[in-house]
Amino acid sequence: MFTGIIEKTGKILKIKKERTNYHFTIAVDFVHELKIDQSMSHDGCCLTVVKVDPEKGYYVVTAMDETMLKTNLRTWQEGYEVNLERSMKMDGRFDGHIVQGHVDQTAICEKVIDENGSWRYYFSYDPGQDNFTVPKGSISVNGVSLTVVDSSPGLFSVAIIPFTHQVTNFHHIQPGTTVNIEFDVFGKYVQQLMKTYLQDK
Repeated sequence: MFTGIIEKTGKILKIKKERTNYHFTIAVDFVHELKIDQSMSHDGCCLTVVKVDPEKGYYVVTAMDETMLKTNLRTWQEGYEVNLERSMKMDGRFDGHIVQGHVDQTAICEKVIDENGSWRYYFSYDPGQDNFTVPKGSISVNGVSLTVVDSSPGLFSVAIIPFTHQVTNFHHIQPGTTVNIEFDVFGKYVQQLMKTYLQDK
């Protein structure tokens, strides 16, 4: 479980394919605090740490083929800057919203508007998967907890403040960039309950 508050960005040092799996070697400055079998959010995708090398400053996670198909991990290259968040502690403040690390689908950045101190990002996604947004609702984009500004079927926008723009990989997102999207878990439950209710009528 995560909150969508990004701790650091990491750098992908190496990508190795082994049969249908991909191993990502990632450098980050808190690697000495990591341990094998720990869950971490990578651009909003929950992956398990399988190797840690504190002396060399990197760790390794593995993604299976299913994860590669459904997320933006398929676009990662060596040198890519990835948003990182370790699983939340139960004794701290809950600053974002509930993010499971289970990417629902990917979206494409359609445009970025410089609003003289902040930025408005517009994203499009396939609405055929029954996912949706609502104005002022929560959304996770590349693991970042954000509030929806504009909302319509298959399209939404978010506003990014300078701090978020600087400390996450949002400063690399531009029109055409593929991002990971996790929709609000409460909205998904409500939608499923309503779907079941209407089918029973």
